[in-house]
Amino acid sequence: MSAIKETNIKAPISLTNGAVRELLRIKDEQNISEEHGLRVGVKGGGCSGFSYILGFDAPKENDDVYDVSGIKILMQKAHAIYLLGMEIDWENGLNNRGFSFNNPNASDTCGCGESFSA
Repeated sequence: MSAIKETNIKAPISLTNGAVRELLRIKDEQNISEEHGLRVGVKGGGCSGFSYILGFDAPKENDDVYDVSGIKILMQKAHAIYLLGMEIDWENGLNNRGFSFNNPNASDTCGCGESFSA
C-alpha cells in the first residue's frame, strides 16, 4: 500500500474562482486523468531563493492530498510551512497573463512574482 492519503485537514492554500476555472480548462484541454492532481510546492532557486512548483502530476509517496474547490491538490509536507495561507490566482490582463501567487510568508519577492525568500 502506498503512503498517499487524502486528508480532511483544511488545505494550506486557496484558489480564486479565476484560478479554478483556468485549471479546469487546462485539465480538460490536456486530457489530464482524474488520478492526477495539481502539485503545489517550492524548490530552491529563482532570483529570490525559492521558486514555486505548479503543475499537474501523479500522486507520490508522502504527499498530502487536499480538495480545494474541486481541484485535487498534491503537496509534500515539508512545503506547507512556506505556502501556508497562500492564494493562487489567474490574471488575464494587458500587462500580466498567468498564475500569480499571493504568499503571506514571503519576506521578499522578485519582479516576476515567481520566486520569493522566506
